[in-house]
Amino acid sequence: MSQNEVRLVRNTFVTILALVALRLAAAAWTPLTFDEAYYWMWSKHLAGGYYDHPPAVAAVIRLGTMIAGDTELGVRLVSILLALPMSWAVYRAATILFGGMRVATTATILLNVTLMTAVGTLIITPDAPLLVASSFVLFYLAKVLETGRGVWWLAVGAAVGVALLSKYTALFFGPAILIWLAVVPKLRHWLISPWPYLGGLVSLAIFSPVILWNADHHWVSFIKQIGRARIEDFRPAFIGELIPTQIAFATPLVFILGVMGLYALFRRNAGAFAARTLISATFWTISFYFIWHSLHARVEANWFAPVYPAFAIAAAVAGILTRWGVRQQRIVDFCLRWAAPTGILMFALLIVQANTGLLTGYRRDATVRSVGVGWRELAGEIEAVRLRVGAACVLAPDYGTTGWLAFYLPKGTCVVQPTQRIRWVNMPEPNPASLAGKLLYVDEARPGGRPHLKEAFTKVEQVAELKRKRGPLTIETYTLDLLEGANGEVLDRSLPPELE
Repeated sequence: MSQNEVRLVRNTFVTILALVALRLAAAAWTPLTFDEAYYWMWSKHLAGGYYDHPPAVAAVIRLGTMIAGDTELGVRLVSILLALPMSWAVYRAATILFGGMRVATTATILLNVTLMTAVGTLIITPDAPLLVASSFVLFYLAKVLETGRGVWWLAVGAAVGVALLSKYTALFFGPAILIWLAVVPKLRHWLISPWPYLGGLVSLAIFSPVILWNADHHWVSFIKQIGRARIEDFRPAFIGELIPTQIAFATPLVFILGVMGLYALFRRNAGAFAARTLISATFWTISFYFIWHSLHARVEANWFAPVYPAFAIAAAVAGILTRWGVRQQRIVDFCLRWAAPTGILMFALLIVQANTGLLTGYRRDATVRSVGVGWRELAGEIEAVRLRVGAACVLAPDYGTTGWLAFYLPKGTCVVQPTQRIRWVNMPEPNPASLAGKLLYVDEARPGGRPHLKEAFTKVEQVAELKRKRGPLTIETYTLDLLEGANGEVLDRSLPPELE
């Protein structure tokens, strides 16, 4: 390795460390989203599966809180640090596939400056471990190509298995790999080799706790997630959301490079056929599914996480390896120069906005309901009301409010969602004595009140109305009702809709 190459690798490593440090600082400042608080509750009761997703996100949170406690930083710590092995895997994959250190370092930095990575590892969801596992799937497939050794298929299987423990979307790696092997003539011999199938068995073994959990719970998680693919109506308006959200999550300049890179790979302008096909198959197999899904339902921007390692490598191919015309080269040069500063600035502005609302003059924005700004203060007020009225347990109507209450109320406070009990099936039932006395019901203020409470309890009394605020902006107004004299069982044990 030449001196210039050593300097390039060192600078890349320092840049990644700086980005990780920036995310750690943001993680300590930014309150949890409602999904994070929900997954944090999972982490207190680890299991082979959960109603919504496989268990990797809970395990990642559990490791972080063992190190840094039940704090915002603790919940997010390991997720953010996983960007380091993710970066290494992408660097190695790009080096093997396209044979250049500049391509590898460029791909690594471009991936890390996207909001998909910056926000996707800061806000811990199942997409965070999926993003990391996807990077290793790509790296191990590159090792199969480089070495021709079947044993690397076991590593591929392990990476796919971990990806499946993160999110069911990882199932699409199977067809992507089959397409790669079928399209590239020199790789077709693997189709009659036992090694890929042994790798599949490794994946199955790693994923087996999820299968066993579902078998014990009427396959509810599989039914819930696979049911998303069913088209019941045609609503093409959702397609129009795909490109704008991905431009934002990739950041505009990385998005331009990535699109140009995919075009270059398609037109055979850079790289060997097997390498180009691997990147394209990985990207397009998953992307085509989400395009199809958007024909009937919204596709959240973070769902594209598993394609981003391949997309970042395609972007680096556009910037480093591809020969362009004069006009296109100017665009590429501009994007390469400003992609990192633009991504870092967008991330910083997003964090400032989410926490303060300053950039919109304290008006509402897309982050205001999902990020728990104001919940620490609100929880203190709720706890004061609970102690004043003598309520033994706090009830909430949805999993998000339940998660926030459990995280921000004093440790050990009884917090229960009486409905959708399938979400809490891995957790011990609340103490019957806590549900037999006075209860405090916390919900957003609604016109007409809550007639269902008056049917379920002999006494319903509103005891407070509290506001969750971000600066001068009132995000939500909550009413607190004191409940006494349950007319039946407090917990609604109806079957989830998937099992009806």
